[in-house]
Amino acid sequence: MADWQDAALPVRLDAVNNRGPSTDKPLRVPIDASSSVSALLRVPAQAKACYVLAHGAGAGMAHPFMQAIAEGLADRGMATLRFQFPFMELGSKRTDRPAVAHAAIRAACQVARKKTGVPLIAGGKSFGGRMTSQAQALEPLAHVAGLAFLGFPLHMPDKPSSERALHLDDVKVPMLFIQGTRDKLAEFQRISDLAVHLGKRATLLPIEHADHGFDVLVRSGRKPEEVLREVLDGLTSWIVTLAK
Repeated sequence: MADWQDAALPVRLDAVNNRGPSTDKPLRVPIDASSSVSALLRVPAQAKACYVLAHGAGAGMAHPFMQAIAEGLADRGMATLRFQFPFMELGSKRTDRPAVAHAAIRAACQVARKKTGVPLIAGGKSFGGRMTSQAQALEPLAHVAGLAFLGFPLHMPDKPSSERALHLDDVKVPMLFIQGTRDKLAEFQRISDLAVHLGKRATLLPIEHADHGFDVLVRSGRKPEEVLREVLDGLTSWIVTLAK
C-alpha cells in the first residue's frame, strides 16, 4: 500500500540574503536507454549544495509543498533537483516497485551532480524519502553526503510499527528526520527511539503540532509560514554542516 501524503503548505517565502531570483529549469532525467522522467532544477548563485528532492506517493514534484521547499532553499543558497517518479509521470495512482523508484533516484542524483557540481543531499517527502533511503542502503548513491527526510513514513496511519526502518541500519551517511509531532505515519516516540538507535548518524528535528504534511491546527497557535520557515531553516543548517 502506498504511503500517504497530506495536503501541505502552499507558502512562498520572500527572498532573503539578497541572492536574487532563481527559477526552475525543466530537464529530462534519463533512467535507461528507453525511458526518462521530467525534472525541475533550481540553482541560485553560489549554491553550496543540491538537494535531490523526491516527491511523495500522493502528489508530484510540482505540489505546492515541493515548490515551497525548492524556493525556500534557493533563498538560502541551496540548489534543488525535483523529479517525477515513473508512476507519477504516467499518471498512475499505483506507486513504482522499489527497484524502479531506486533507479529513478540514482539517475536524478547523476543529473544533479553533472548540472551543479556541488555536494548532494538526497531524500524527500514521505514515499520519496523512504525510497531514497532504501536505494542508499542497497548501494551508496554517488556524491551523496547525507539523506534528509521530510516526514519519514515509519508505518501506516495509526498502525505503529518500525519495520520500515530496518534498512536504515545499512545507511552509513548522516540522516536528518524532519518530523511533525502529530504525524500519523510516524508515532513520535517511535521516530525518537529510531533516532537514538541510529546514534550519531541521525538528527531529529521535531516540528511541534505538525502532521505528515506539516500542516498545523489553528488552535495550536502556529502559523503555516512559521512552520515552513522552521523546516527550511533546520534543513539548511544541517546541509551546511555537511557541505563544508
